[in-house]
Amino acid sequence: MPRNEQDTFNVTFELPDGRERTISAHGDEYVLAAARRAGLDLPSRCEVGWDLACAVRVLDGELDHSDAQRYFPADRQAGFALICRATPRSDLRLRTHQGSAMRDHRLAHRLPTPYAV
Repeated sequence: MPRNEQDTFNVTFELPDGRERTISAHGDEYVLAAARRAGLDLPSRCEVGWDLACAVRVLDGELDHSDAQRYFPADRQAGFALICRATPRSDLRLRTHQGSAMRDHRLAHRLPTPYAV
């Protein structure tokens, strides 16, 4: 599906302290950039979809990861996303701060784990 800046999606983040925050993200905008634009301070490091610092669990919705440097089908099947290089394709519900869980998943599936999160 082509990216369209006119498409706007609601993205709800479940934060570690139990709060939720819903923001708007354009269809051509990385989810992490939209979160920052809305004033959310979420973890990130490399910002090219290589490390796991920005990892989230996708609880609902679809993302496009075609710009990520290292994102695997097994990551998607396990429900993980790297929001630094993912654009929304629908409204989303995401659980933040999942870098360690994604690292464990990658180790269990013998996938690259760039460095500790």
